[in-house]
Amino acid sequence: MYITLNVQSNMEIRSLLDLPKLKSLNMKINKSQLARELGVDRRTIQKYLDGYTRRRSRDKGSKIDEYYEIIAALLSTDSKQVFYYKRVLWQYLTDNHGLQCSASAFRAYIARKPEFEAYFKHGQRMPSPQGTIRFETDPGVQAQLDWKESIPFETKDGEKVEVNVAVLLLSYSRFRVYHMSVSKSQSVLLSFLTEAFETLGGVPHEILTDNMKTVMDEARTEYTGGKVNAKFAGYAADFGFKVRPCIAGRPRTKGKVEAQMKILDEIHAYQGQLSLPELQTYIQTLCDRVNQSFHQGTGKVPVLALEKEKNSLHPLPAERTRSSYRIHHKLVKINASNMISYQSRQYSVPAGYQGKTVGIQVYDNHLYAYYNTELLVRHPIGEAKLNDTEEHYRENLRQSMPRYPDIDDLAKKNLQAIGGAFE
Repeated sequence: MYITLNVQSNMEIRSLLDLPKLKSLNMKINKSQLARELGVDRRTIQKYLDGYTRRRSRDKGSKIDEYYEIIAALLSTDSKQVFYYKRVLWQYLTDNHGLQCSASAFRAYIARKPEFEAYFKHGQRMPSPQGTIRFETDPGVQAQLDWKESIPFETKDGEKVEVNVAVLLLSYSRFRVYHMSVSKSQSVLLSFLTEAFETLGGVPHEILTDNMKTVMDEARTEYTGGKVNAKFAGYAADFGFKVRPCIAGRPRTKGKVEAQMKILDEIHAYQGQLSLPELQTYIQTLCDRVNQSFHQGTGKVPVLALEKEKNSLHPLPAERTRSSYRIHHKLVKINASNMISYQSRQYSVPAGYQGKTVGIQVYDNHLYAYYNTELLVRHPIGEAKLNDTEEHYRENLRQSMPRYPDIDDLAKKNLQAIGGAFE
């Protein structure tokens, strides 16, 4: 019997994908030559000869991965919360933790994680993740404290400043208090907390905070408890709350207040439209609006839930204690003479700030002026109508009279004359 075979004697190799064809031929293959012609390594040739094929798609991480630990905690055995549907969990994360993805993408992500999918299919909760705290607390137990820092803002007058917004949020009711300031000093923080407690009608049992320098001398870590600043510890003792610093580098621990910080990004919609006092009013309006809105995560309206939570707060300390921490704070504009006004008296600031808006605080019988977070000057409060320092006056003279031969002597004479006229 004779069989006719149609043997292909010519074969063109154009790419790595053609190499498996050579494997069917009983012939010696010059791998080095193929590597040179295709511009690849000799080992790559061998890999494709052995039948390797490239995958059409690459495994990519999901942006939802950064919420893995939060999801694990919410679906854990220690969580009191119950999520009957994936969409409810998606909505909760969107409202409270800043998740930004579609509901369908979130459902697909959960389906790819057997440990999460089992919760919705079979009601199987996960073991609690190590080091993750519960996300819900009882009424009156906890408040979370944070700053929205260094927000660049251009006023309607064209002045560019940086403002900071302090936020205190009750964990149970989600009622919050905002305070805008150009300074983040400890005195401003203590004054804000005092006014916030008065707004709440009581003091929470503990305050959860990060390791800000006005609270902590030494940061809390996984291995050390940190060291609370002595003045802040004294304040906490006076008001009857415990300080609970987060572990450094774990912002999710105070996720409720972190998530609410995104609301303050609405400030940028008013760039160039408001003066600083108007911005201060707007921030309070924004705070009132959120407190009066339905919170989908808790199913409560914060201002109504606060009425229930008030009964569980510690009572406020005596007015004498509160007044010792409350400071006068307002925004003022520096005039053309490089002075600021307070109670019909004028106080000097360093040269170069004319027309700028600064924050002033008055406590311990002194006036402090801040530009953004920088302390410009500290003046004792006195009876004089004009309070100028020789240094400030000399700087202003030098700018206005750069060629005058003896600025120091002129500054002394003028200050004596001006001071006498204002006494």
